[in-house]
Amino acid sequence: MATYVIRELAGHVGETVSVQGWMTHFRSSGKIHFLILRDGTGQVQLVIKPQGDVTRIGFDAFEELEQEGALRIVGQVREDRRAPSGVELDAVSIERLSPSPQYPIQPKEHGVDFLMEHRHLWVRSPRQAAILRIRARIIHAIRNFLDDHGFVVADPPILTPAAAEGTTTLFGIDYFGDPAFLSQSGQLYMEALAMALGRVYSFGPTFRAEKSKTRRHLTEFWMVEPEMAFCDFEENLVWQEQLLSYVVQDVLSYARAELQQIERDVSALERVTPPFPRITYDEAVERLKTVDLAVPWGEDLGAPHETALAAMFEKPVFLTHFPKAIKAFYMQPAADRPDVVLAADLLAPEGYGEIIGGSQRIHDLDLLLERLKENNMDPNDYAWYVDLRRYGTVPHSGFGMGLERVVAWICGLDHVRETIPFARTLNRVWP
Repeated sequence: MATYVIRELAGHVGETVSVQGWMTHFRSSGKIHFLILRDGTGQVQLVIKPQGDVTRIGFDAFEELEQEGALRIVGQVREDRRAPSGVELDAVSIERLSPSPQYPIQPKEHGVDFLMEHRHLWVRSPRQAAILRIRARIIHAIRNFLDDHGFVVADPPILTPAAAEGTTTLFGIDYFGDPAFLSQSGQLYMEALAMALGRVYSFGPTFRAEKSKTRRHLTEFWMVEPEMAFCDFEENLVWQEQLLSYVVQDVLSYARAELQQIERDVSALERVTPPFPRITYDEAVERLKTVDLAVPWGEDLGAPHETALAAMFEKPVFLTHFPKAIKAFYMQPAADRPDVVLAADLLAPEGYGEIIGGSQRIHDLDLLLERLKENNMDPNDYAWYVDLRRYGTVPHSGFGMGLERVVAWICGLDHVRETIPFARTLNRVWP
């Protein structure tokens, strides 16, 4: 007898088949029992009638079945358009593969701490599983877009000798007696690879030792970092809006059922098409005055400021031309105004803040050395990176997109801890 996964059953109406999975619910009307089985590809309802031939477990022994117990079912596939999978199974036999006594997560309210402590089990819930499927679809779309546009995936090291963003947010380790750090960005290495391969991207874990408890921050998260040779600031922004638009539309096309399952209002997502609006940092400062969030010029913007600015637009909005003093050493100053840099943050609607940060990189050797000195950074620590400006230097640009923030925004989640299988936060490194 053929064994199928649940998502395949609709193609086998009228056949007697075998399926395997975990029981999520069991109820009885007295004369008929109903059992919900999931297997990771979907869920299906089993109908068990007293006159049926349920050979492995007697009709009176269903109290032995437990939530999340593993079962093997033999049954006849019957079409039912009301069912999520389009079919039901009339059970013939039920085999208990393994028990699940006193499963800790019950269909009732649990506190966040309890759920995070049991994250290894919480991921089985329909909502969490749907979020992780959407995450997988987003990853698929990102890779498809970049691969189809000639970007070469390349892998920078996770262990690094120096910082890309700032020494205050690094996780330090002892590397055989020498100091090293967990990567907070692969960008510097991607610049080197862009000089070899033209257009490149990395996609992997990054680490930030930020002592932050906000709903937007994780200490370990995934980031996609494209880098492009012969690419200026304007072209860089176009790549960003094209990529994000493609990802959102792909999810709407291929994961709409999961979005519906988590009750996501997709109307805001349907508007995510290029071009995106743009405002400069100068304009942002003026706009913030009108909503009683005045910030002195030259100070960085926080979450309340980003939320207020994003609320002024129906699409993601680029915030550009930041003061040089609040941005990283490698960002190219504007030609007509050296106190600002050719950098942009892309702010998501609905209060989700920055989801992409990017810039044109400095390609002039003397200017890069000057910026290192201004930031009290030893050029010897970046000798190989400085070398890139000695041998065939060209204008180049890139950006980093944080996967978990994108997932949180697309799914409409309150906190990024649900966007990754096992979240690492300021106070949590378990399970």
